[in-house]
Amino acid sequence: MPSIADRFRGFLPVVLDLETGGFNPRTDALLEIAICLLKMDDFGRLQIAETVSVDVEPFDGALIDPRSLDFTGIDLEDPERNPLKEAEALRQLCLPVRKEVKATGCQRAILVAHNPIFDLGFMNAMIERTGYKRSPFHPFSSFDTATLGGLVFGQTVLARAAQAAGLEWNEASAHSAAYDARKTAELFCAVVNRWKILTGM
Repeated sequence: MPSIADRFRGFLPVVLDLETGGFNPRTDALLEIAICLLKMDDFGRLQIAETVSVDVEPFDGALIDPRSLDFTGIDLEDPERNPLKEAEALRQLCLPVRKEVKATGCQRAILVAHNPIFDLGFMNAMIERTGYKRSPFHPFSSFDTATLGGLVFGQTVLARAAQAAGLEWNEASAHSAAYDARKTAELFCAVVNRWKILTGM
């Protein structure tokens, strides 16, 4: 039976997207995070198993650029928004990842994101701020769906790469962490599954 641990050299790909109050991970607020856990079926095809998303409370002194809120559409006063402090947000995200790493026989998780240097920077800054000791993610290695989308579909923008892959795209839902994480996960699965058809790997 195909194994996700064997396919990715002991790494468990976990798709992540986050929304922020700016571009500087040291000074700007992290506002939303979502992850998609992936599973492999009996034929070795990847698919989404579970999505976990959290709203995050800006850390003390965090900066928030109003232009970022305009872009993402996040309303910090929305009564349906239920933000968690950064340490609790990390706990809720990392617990299912650690559980899946163990269940699949992997050594650790590897982040999958669209231009992951941005997401990794914010994640690592939050881990450092909170002193969180049990992150399952590799601290610097990642899979980049912008690169993969450019290679396979000739498109590096997430919306265009997703559409080129034959995936649905709703612009009104974009720029929320949960939606973008799911579309990034669908794109990653489409690339990996297409490669399997072509090569048998």
